[in-house]
Amino acid sequence: MHFLPEDIDDYIVSHSQSEPELLAKLNRETNQKVMQPRMLSGHYQGRVLSLLSKMKMPETILEIGTYTGYSALCLAEGLTRNGVLHTIDINEELFDLQKKYFDESDHAGKIRQYVGNAIEIIPSIESNFDLVFIDADKPNYPEYFELIIGKMNPGGIILSDNVLWSGKVIEKVKKDDESTRALLEYNKLLNEDPRVETVILPIRDGLTLTRVI
Repeated sequence: MHFLPEDIDDYIVSHSQSEPELLAKLNRETNQKVMQPRMLSGHYQGRVLSLLSKMKMPETILEIGTYTGYSALCLAEGLTRNGVLHTIDINEELFDLQKKYFDESDHAGKIRQYVGNAIEIIPSIESNFDLVFIDADKPNYPEYFELIIGKMNPGGIILSDNVLWSGKVIEKVKKDDESTRALLEYNKLLNEDPRVETVILPIRDGLTLTRVI
């Protein structure tokens, strides 16, 4: 989803950091071989994730929703020398593709893959987090927040993708649209919860930047 005119969007991308070669390769393979390639963070948003991670310099990252591993590799660029990124996805069929690119990267020893239900896996990870990226099934966003908020280090950052949901958050919600209802609840929660401060960035389909107080 693009909320800016296409020519402006193209200008922004062309004047932002270029896509690293390995990620460009993963981008192409995802588009050629994997269903719903629009789920990929992609060049521009990937560079945003990378830069935010480098600014935070996290020791521990949690990613909820690995897909083909593109965003994990972007976030891993900011890890400290001994940092660890935990990434969870429910689709076991993507595990080998993720691992192939993780192993080819400079971050191979820092990324831990999990396959299964994130709601069950998150409590089992014996670590607090400096940075969390939420980009999985939208109906569970509010529950993901409740699971991670107590595991966030002070000053930790939570990034949440697709929070504008193709503009549906300002439209009349259909009765069977569980995802939009959940995102409306989630956006309200982040805006009102006294434990965090939040801004929504109009990047692609909406990216929330939340700081834990």
